[in-house]
Amino acid sequence: MARILIVDDEKNLLEVLSIMLAQEGYNVTTSTGGKEVFEILENNEFDMVITDIKMPIISGLDVLRFVKESSPDTVVIMITAFASHETAVETMKAGAYDYITKPFNNDRIKLVIKKALEKRSLIKENLYLKRKLEKEIYSKNIIGKSEKMKDIFEMVEKVAKTNSTVLIYGESGTGKELVARAIHSNSNRVGKPFETINCGALPDTLLESELFGHEKGSFTDAVSLKEGLFEIADGGTLFLDEIAETSPSTQVKLLRVLQEMELKRVGGTKTIKVDVRIIAATNKNLKEMVNGGSFRDDLFYRVNVFPIFMPPLRERVEDIDELAEFFVDKFCRKIGRKPPQFLPQTMDILKAYHWSGNVRELENVIERVLILCTGNKIYPKNLPEEIVKGKSEEPGKVKGGQEDEVKLPEFAPEGVDFEKVVGNIEKNLLIEALKNTGGKKTRAAELLKISFRSFRYLLNKYNLG
Repeated sequence: MARILIVDDEKNLLEVLSIMLAQEGYNVTTSTGGKEVFEILENNEFDMVITDIKMPIISGLDVLRFVKESSPDTVVIMITAFASHETAVETMKAGAYDYITKPFNNDRIKLVIKKALEKRSLIKENLYLKRKLEKEIYSKNIIGKSEKMKDIFEMVEKVAKTNSTVLIYGESGTGKELVARAIHSNSNRVGKPFETINCGALPDTLLESELFGHEKGSFTDAVSLKEGLFEIADGGTLFLDEIAETSPSTQVKLLRVLQEMELKRVGGTKTIKVDVRIIAATNKNLKEMVNGGSFRDDLFYRVNVFPIFMPPLRERVEDIDELAEFFVDKFCRKIGRKPPQFLPQTMDILKAYHWSGNVRELENVIERVLILCTGNKIYPKNLPEEIVKGKSEEPGKVKGGQEDEVKLPEFAPEGVDFEKVVGNIEKNLLIEALKNTGGKKTRAAELLKISFRSFRYLLNKYNLG
């Protein structure tokens, strides 16, 4: 039974409408206007509000705006004896469903109410189905039966129901973005935008333009106004991946948005209010960065409200078989192939591997295996050689045709030139990474697990650019 609030300072009309709609089976509440309307709306939920426009003390437009701010899904129908084109346009822009003039035909208003409630019901049903589908998609994509993953699932479920800022820690490839999406899809912001950005993939000027937008002419390439991700994600969630890579100037601007929920576009003077939930992620120890002075402590405490620590794959070996089978099914569905089965000894090899690239590395390996394996069984011979031999990329090595271990100098009695040794190691790693990628700088930065901005800085430092 739909709940309808009728607001009109004409008591006779209020009574007629109330009786008519009650006979139609609606649950009707009435008000003659004034401040009591806001009290009624604050303490009750309504499917529809029917309000006169011209009333003393509080106008129908005031009621409309209050409803749309406090309960956007509630349908509002405006009625008035003083019809004008300007008033109609104003009410519709403010979010009214329809605009009816007095005196009105009873059958017409019944039909308008019926159609409005049917439309609201359809929108709610579609939103429910969309939320259910998104929840199922992102919940199913986070695979794990280990105790550590069960803890993650429990934390996601609890924090999703709040608006708290979340900081997800974890090595590259552990599934930080999947967890962020699961939080969004299980929250009351589902159906609203979920925007993502890798803070380490762009130089400062472009990153700030992407986050906060820019005004036309604010810099050389700003040929038109651009909304930033904070504006685009209004009402939803913004996922800031690799937040540790942001520069001090960007950190200051991020802090302002998190504190005030307002921003100014690059080159702009207008303050823009936003309502965005922030989920950030990093593969670094932010606390150590705060102590070292490379990350602002005030921003750290703003984003570190609810930390979630994603375990590396090597610490949840019991999940590898489920993950491997999930990826097999995923890729086989794409190509229309019957999924092959893992032999026990093949799965043992997968479980014994170090997985420095975590779940992402496992997914890539499975895709490669399915390209090479044509039978209905996956044998150890179908796995890449480095997986079979158990050789995983370790810190300090760049993997290409062969693994090049970093050679440390022997300590002489007089000691070593620390900066020179470290510089040589850095320079050689840069050169090897570029060799391995055929000179592709973005991929070379990924191999070294550093941001492109840091990679470019080091190239310039050693005159390799």
